[in-house]
Amino acid sequence: MSLVSAPQAFRGQSLGLARTGPGSLATTGPRLGAFLVDAVASGLVAALFVQTRHGHGATGHLPGSWSVIPFVIDYVVGVLVAGRTLGMYLFGLRLVRVDPTEAAIGPGRAIARTALLLALLPAVIWDRDGRGLHDRLTETAVIRG
Repeated sequence: MSLVSAPQAFRGQSLGLARTGPGSLATTGPRLGAFLVDAVASGLVAALFVQTRHGHGATGHLPGSWSVIPFVIDYVVGVLVAGRTLGMYLFGLRLVRVDPTEAAIGPGRAIARTALLLALLPAVIWDRDGRGLHDRLTETAVIRG
């Protein structure tokens, strides 16, 4: 019996995901695009409610850290209700659990994943499948579909 596992033929094979098409792991480009859409949308939503006057010109109207609130709401509520955020929807992505239970993503997992994503560092540490540390720790994956 060998202790060395066979190499993967494709990203996501060890997770039981499809090789290509719907259900396959999303690549970095669409994931980054979805994140940027979510970040910009959160900033715009926060700007509707926050009026700061500390700077001069356009910079005096930026929402700053207040944009974290709509970002968290987008991620937690979006994942719980639809399995995706606004950005994921626009890029044709969704978030799924990859643990053997195949249950829906619950509030604790959604909140933990969002908190880790806000820390940013876990999101840029990837495994051989291209999943961020925030996905590994919450047993989730962003897939096409």
